[in-house]
Amino acid sequence: MPHSKISGKAYHDLSKHSYLSVQVNPNYVDAATQPTSFKVYPRFYRRLQLNRNNPIHAFLWLTSAITLEKIYKDSPYKLRVNPSAGALYPTEVYVQMRGVEGIIDGIYHIEVENNCLTLIYELIDDGLENYVIPNKCINGFIFLVSCVYHRSSWKYQDRSFRYCLLDSGHHLGAIAASAYLHENNIQLRFDFDKLTLNADLGFENKEFITSCVISGEVQEKPVRRLRLPIPFVCGTDYFQVNQCVEDAYQTTSLQPSHQQKLEHPEFNFDRERFLENVWNRRSIRRFQKQSISENIYWQILQAVRQPIPTENFEEIEIYSVVHDIEGISPGLYKNTHLIKAGNFREKTGYLCINQAIARDCAVTLFFVSDYLSYQTAMQLAGFVGQRVYLFSNYWGIDCSAIGAFYDDETQAFLETNKDVLYAMAIGK
Repeated sequence: MPHSKISGKAYHDLSKHSYLSVQVNPNYVDAATQPTSFKVYPRFYRRLQLNRNNPIHAFLWLTSAITLEKIYKDSPYKLRVNPSAGALYPTEVYVQMRGVEGIIDGIYHIEVENNCLTLIYELIDDGLENYVIPNKCINGFIFLVSCVYHRSSWKYQDRSFRYCLLDSGHHLGAIAASAYLHENNIQLRFDFDKLTLNADLGFENKEFITSCVISGEVQEKPVRRLRLPIPFVCGTDYFQVNQCVEDAYQTTSLQPSHQQKLEHPEFNFDRERFLENVWNRRSIRRFQKQSISENIYWQILQAVRQPIPTENFEEIEIYSVVHDIEGISPGLYKNTHLIKAGNFREKTGYLCINQAIARDCAVTLFFVSDYLSYQTAMQLAGFVGQRVYLFSNYWGIDCSAIGAFYDDETQAFLETNKDVLYAMAIGK
């Protein structure tokens, strides 16, 4: 199929893994060629250093903060509140602030590496509202999540569009976690004019908007489009085109989502403990085949299934392959319904491309969807994945995300005709 015809379903099929495809293309990369993972605007842009003692600054900072620095094979790695496939971090966050005390009305880039806001555009009577929520004016915050896709396609090639969308969903989850801790309501938006906004933000073909988060007071007032062009700054030190990714993004940006009534989740976590949990979240690379309690498992799933605050929606169904949960027989489940009993440790390890974490954990989760909008479905899978991370860790359970699996064989094992979008492993 020509790339220009790639729909969400067609792209998902084109980017599938199989036992043969992984053997033919094991996807080795030269680590020395990895593109930079931090976007920094030129030094002459105005910057505001984030002060964590300021509640507004703390809210913004925690959406994207670096939480750990370590050395791996003589190279520094800076891990963040949002997990990312391969720790490649293709996502960037921009935030428009209007009517926020002590901050100039404008569009800012959150400069993660230097813990500051970079003012890239000053507002007058224009703004992002015209693109994402027409005929409204937001006094507060409009977050834009974008992907510098070459950071991911450098390693994952055509399949990288999946990871860009999943990573965007995780970043949305990080924004939602910070909003919860700072008692701010949010609304996620996926259906808006992304292509025009990309052009007006000057992103060329090297970066693209995936989603939006609104937090603030909505007023009935039209706001015009950005009156001036924004100079382009590349988010990597070099760039290589992946036409499959670019065409898939263009086509899937035009696919509308299912719609639902906006509902907000109602969590009751201890905020101090939850903050510590957000700060210490890590992807676990090894499990010890230990059991977890049935009570904690159900608490995790019930919290994960709380409403997602968006009107643009695709249902994410969760299949659980239970290996070792006290009081629950091993087997494949959909919600509480047992589909088939048995010890499937070796099977799930094989399906997840022989990753031991899928074999040795207490339960392996698979997310599936029958979607209209591929972009929305994949980002919501990442958003739900971020919830699994945070809520598992809150109750002392470890977690790791899995984006690589044999697609068709996994679908057959789950006995579903819906696309498999993501997998998660939780345990001790």
